[in-house]
Amino acid sequence: MIAEAHLIERWRALLTCYNEVAGQLERALHDGHDLTLSEFEALDRLVSAGCDQRRMQDLAGQMYLSQSALSRTVARLERAGLVERALCQADRRGVFVAPTDAGVHRHGAARTTYLRVLAEHLTPSAA
Repeated sequence: MIAEAHLIERWRALLTCYNEVAGQLERALHDGHDLTLSEFEALDRLVSAGCDQRRMQDLAGQMYLSQSALSRTVARLERAGLVERALCQADRRGVFVAPTDAGVHRHGAARTTYLRVLAEHLTPSAA
């Protein structure tokens, strides 16, 4: 019984921490860069991959979003001119997505904000 209560307590503490940090990230990214947290995460994975383009299904495998939520996120990024989508010539069902120059630039500025918020919340305080 005590072990169960401890597991539940730890889980709730983790959820509280996640919600606090995610909320701060969402506000800071929106206010400073007009990006949602999901948009930043998708853009971050695209830029950090170090390749010209990624298959949507590969990106989906790394994200915490459903396939349809990721498609909507990428569509918003595309409308903003931050990514481009193209059909895979070898497999017409496949879709590639790539950051544009504007997307790489916005990502660089937003990443500074992202790292600042993470450091504020996740760096152990000096005791």
